[in-house]
Amino acid sequence: MPHDANTKTAATEFSLRLHEHPLRRQVASETHTLAYPALQIPGQVSHLAYANQHLSLANELWLLQRLCRHFGVAGPAGEVAAFSTQLGELQLFWQRHAEHSMLSISAPLDSASPPFSQPALAGLPAEWLDLLPGQVLVAIHALVLPAAALPQAVPELAAHFFAGHELVGGEVGDGAGWLFGDYQPDHNGFLRFVLADRRMGRRQAGRMLQRLFDIESARALAQLAPPIAQQIGPELAAADLELAELISSLQDLSAHNEWPLLQRLTRLSAQVESALSRTDHRFAASADYYMQVRERLLELRETRVQGVQPLSQFLTRRLAPKLQHCAVVAQRQRTLAQRVSRATALLRTRVEVGLEQQNQHLLSGMAERARLQLRLQETVEGLSIAAISYYLCGLLGYGLKGLKAMGVPVAVELVQGLSLPLLVAVLFAVLRRVRRKLGEQPAA
Repeated sequence: MPHDANTKTAATEFSLRLHEHPLRRQVASETHTLAYPALQIPGQVSHLAYANQHLSLANELWLLQRLCRHFGVAGPAGEVAAFSTQLGELQLFWQRHAEHSMLSISAPLDSASPPFSQPALAGLPAEWLDLLPGQVLVAIHALVLPAAALPQAVPELAAHFFAGHELVGGEVGDGAGWLFGDYQPDHNGFLRFVLADRRMGRRQAGRMLQRLFDIESARALAQLAPPIAQQIGPELAAADLELAELISSLQDLSAHNEWPLLQRLTRLSAQVESALSRTDHRFAASADYYMQVRERLLELRETRVQGVQPLSQFLTRRLAPKLQHCAVVAQRQRTLAQRVSRATALLRTRVEVGLEQQNQHLLSGMAERARLQLRLQETVEGLSIAAISYYLCGLLGYGLKGLKAMGVPVAVELVQGLSLPLLVAVLFAVLRRVRRKLGEQPAA
């Protein structure tokens, strides 16, 4: 349909105002925070992962700002949890997680130098490296090489890059590259790996190394639990023996031994619960980290190379027994806590039943004493009526004698004798009414 010359042909931009969730932008931005930078091939990477429980985010960002000022580049803006930048020929990638932080430095590879002799970390200022936080969990030097740079035979590869040590690794990325390591720390405590590119490219090579670094970080954090499990083992054994002794004592228990035994069970329960609170989080976290290790190993998509143990097999065989032992210790702790709780509840029930029986005896004694007091009260009331009647008759006699002295003809003894039954009846009726009124009042 032909348009008129005055018809507006330029399309206006669609505009819509959305009522966004407060965290929508943050969630959307985090989609790109985990992207590992593209690597240079050939190149090298130095990676550190360290515990950050005693290191605040502000301290880490201050370190990064100081490093960026040294190279004359902009540092991280705001309180970010991930940061990457170019430092001259170096490339920095930093990220903070819940229990650890990671720092990776990639750099070009000098082919004239021996392998791993001048790692990427050597390109950073020495005074800044001295400020790096302690409690390092993972330290890795990795080389990224074209496939043609690797010797064809496994023994030659081990001799050239890993001082002849036995290798671990194989094909990764469904044959897109090779990944080898020896898991033998060098003189600085760094593990060494070689990643060879067959058809990965810079981006996939970066993702492969990131998976390797994630595996090592999760492996290190998962292995924090087995030493705790070994330490807690003797304590659990002693608690188990004590519980068995206490339970056997319940069968031949007398009333005067109940409270001491209950105190021992309470103390044992507090001991078991304290150990459980100290270890439960670590055991649960280690199990979660082990799951992360297995997931990242699957993401490597390994293929076995003849004569080399696959990375997944190497790590699983070393991690699985230790983590299974931790799971057994954790279950043993929970079972022991439940047994102590049942024994305590059983003994507490027995003590409460004994207390109820004592209370019944006390209540029976109190009821008997109340009955005796009622009898005594009734006796006292009878005596009170007699005494009050006696005093009233005496007062009445004094009054009549006074009237007689005034000349009024009255027989004092006769009037006293006739009024005595009336006084007794009136006093009895008054006391009975007072007692009935007191009985009708509700208990406080």
